[in-house]
Amino acid sequence: MNVAIITGASSGMGRRMAIEIKKQIPNVQEYWLLGRRKERLKVLKRTLRKPCRLFDEDLTSNDFLSKYKKLLSNEKPNIVFLVNAAGFGKIGNIRDLSLKDQLSMIDLNVRALTGICKLSLPYMSDNSRIINFASSAAFLPQPAFAVYAAGKSYVLSFSRSLNEELRGTGCHVTAICPGPVKTEFFDIAETTGKIPFYKYLFMANPKKVCRKALIDSINKADISVYGMGMKMVMILSKITPVPLILMALRAMNHISKSK
Repeated sequence: MNVAIITGASSGMGRRMAIEIKKQIPNVQEYWLLGRRKERLKVLKRTLRKPCRLFDEDLTSNDFLSKYKKLLSNEKPNIVFLVNAAGFGKIGNIRDLSLKDQLSMIDLNVRALTGICKLSLPYMSDNSRIINFASSAAFLPQPAFAVYAAGKSYVLSFSRSLNEELRGTGCHVTAICPGPVKTEFFDIAETTGKIPFYKYLFMANPKKVCRKALIDSINKADISVYGMGMKMVMILSKITPVPLILMALRAMNHISKSK
């Protein structure tokens, strides 16, 4: 059975990706939706109007990956799409954020994503796709968002490396690197600090971001960046010395705090 597995499906980019895949990929026969809010998964199931299996799982729990491995072994699905959209960030300096929050970001954004990719590979074949949500935060250091940005740098590098390892197999990996998107992400992120004002200038529509992400994945791109602003950030991060980047961020954050 052709299956699409989507983490973080109860809200935000995961939910939107499920809808876009349903619209554009007719050969998906069943959706495996993973998220922590079961009622929202049920709503998404009704929206998709396709066979769905719902898993209200905590991807950071100690036994999740072993349970996921067993599920795959028992069901032996043909995974045509794997979307790793689960993730969260907390704004704040490292010395101020709790250790629990910082390690939880690593567990979800890095550890769980890596484990899910690794365990899913034996069940993927020619024309299968992996979509990993990184972020434009992956392009440069982000003081007061350090752990999140570092984790997303890992996701980008990991995705590109895995895509190269899979060359010739027909399976491709795309890292999605949007800027700020209008989702519930910042409801959590801003519980510990405020988003700098300039990020609101680049706030994107999740539908448009996910539509481009799916098109880029189908076209075998190794990275998907939505919007001219974020493309400029990516280019500037490659040609600008890091000390200058940090100086500019320090100035913009100072202006943001003074508003």
